[in-house]
Amino acid sequence: MVCGDHRHRSEPFGGAATGCGGILGMESSLQNVTFESNGSTAHGYLVLPESGRGPGVVVIQEWWGLTSHIADVANRLAAAGFVALAPDLYGGATTHDAGEAGKLMRDLPVDRAARDLGGAVDYLLGHDAVTGSRVGAVGFCMGGGFVLVLAAQQGDKIGAAVPFYGALPERYPSFENLSAPLLGHFADRDEFVSADQVRQLAATIEQQSGHVPDFRFYPAGHAFFNDENLLGTYDPEQAAKAWEATLRFLREHLAAPRHD
Repeated sequence: MVCGDHRHRSEPFGGAATGCGGILGMESSLQNVTFESNGSTAHGYLVLPESGRGPGVVVIQEWWGLTSHIADVANRLAAAGFVALAPDLYGGATTHDAGEAGKLMRDLPVDRAARDLGGAVDYLLGHDAVTGSRVGAVGFCMGGGFVLVLAAQQGDKIGAAVPFYGALPERYPSFENLSAPLLGHFADRDEFVSADQVRQLAATIEQQSGHVPDFRFYPAGHAFFNDENLLGTYDPEQAAKAWEATLRFLREHLAAPRHD
């Protein structure tokens, strides 16, 4: 994989990176690219596959920020043949404290985050390394909720959407313009997102868009995919199952070659 786009490179906010996918301090995120976003500027972490080209995927952070875990997810997608971009929705801040993370999430305007994410989609679609006319979106917790917002707002620019235990504190926009197939990974022992909420969300999506989402439940707790295990709920077995399903889904709908 190749880290960053040297045509549009910026230094990390709040400190220097320790390298591709390296671990940063608690208060800074990993950034190596700057892109235009609705008349403003946004930052993120970009990584290319070894082949130099592939389908684009937007990776959307959890409430912790653009942490080394999210960078690692982008690295893993690049190793699988995708061009992965993780936008930094917090402008450089990260935390491993749940109270601080909750405040960062509450203070993040959904409309501003949606603009940054829309800019990330356009940036990928205009990037020389990205193949195809649609990109994928994968997100976790807060980012899982934003995957659904992005798919609803960006229409046919999104070719595949994968929320992991998605949750937003605000109401979702209308899903009338959603055209992307949806694969969702949810936990049946989630203390933040109940199974009834997920089923109601699926029903709303189907009613408004005409598309039936594939929302799957795993015998695990919230954030079961996060191997930093900040909530003590990481489940390697269920994480591996969800990841394998995600790669199959992205390859199917974005026509990505196999790299394993």
